[in-house]
Amino acid sequence: MTLVVGHPPHKEDRGALYLAASFARAAGEDLRLVSVVPGAWPTPVSGGPDKEFARWSREYGEQAVATATSALAELCADLQASATTRHGSSVAAELIDEAAEVAAGMIVVGSGSDGAWGRVVISSTADRLLHSSPVPVAVAPRGFRSEPGGRVFRVTCAFRGDEASRDVLARAVRICHGIGAELRVVTFAVRGRTMYPPEVLGEGDVLAAYVEQAAHRQQQAIDELVRPTLGHVDSAVATGRSWAEALEQVDWHGHDVLVLGSSSASLMSRLFLGSNATKIIRHSPVPVVVVP
Repeated sequence: MTLVVGHPPHKEDRGALYLAASFARAAGEDLRLVSVVPGAWPTPVSGGPDKEFARWSREYGEQAVATATSALAELCADLQASATTRHGSSVAAELIDEAAEVAAGMIVVGSGSDGAWGRVVISSTADRLLHSSPVPVAVAPRGFRSEPGGRVFRVTCAFRGDEASRDVLARAVRICHGIGAELRVVTFAVRGRTMYPPEVLGEGDVLAAYVEQAAHRQQQAIDELVRPTLGHVDSAVATGRSWAEALEQVDWHGHDVLVLGSSSASLMSRLFLGSNATKIIRHSPVPVVVVP
């Protein structure tokens, strides 16, 4: 199976390539670096500027492939990999089309350039991919690097406790099987400022009830979906007054990735995780894999 990697020709951050290589080594897969450049104009223009643009597009694409090939030789000489260019106006659409053509199991992209170093920054390309890709999308933190020969060793699955997150957990189990990684299941929950007097059922009580319920459902899901195939698995419930604080309650290492799914429409998921998935992604200190 192939991993499609978005490789912008003008961007120096190689986080996507480092992350894709870590997956490829763990899974025994090959890499397909794709640089998307503007395509030629669809109709002729008087005076010939369309021909000039077409020549520039072709030369720019050739330069992009040369740059990507050089990066592969430098960082991924131990892997089966190739580089190509696609011409189009939408980077996300071209990456999705390339993934379909090569039957890729995942699309890997880097972070946007306007955000904190070492955190996942959702660019416009990543945002569209996360809303439309039919295959999992992995996003590397800004400036992400792995050691030479690095691979993914542990997958942390963000588990809400609803039926949708059971599907995400099942996908995480399959990812672990495919790359030979350990699995950890974590439920994240956030408590905001108290809005009720102590004598009234308040936010703290709601949070406590949710944590107890989520931990119970988490254990049920682990017993049913994880232990029969993976055996031992770590689990935790992490809470905080912000998503950043909640994510800091568990340990993270350089070979970890965080897996989460799309939002559910339930009230609890809107309150604690579902509609806040982008906030969890934004504060994740490790690469994120979003499964459709």
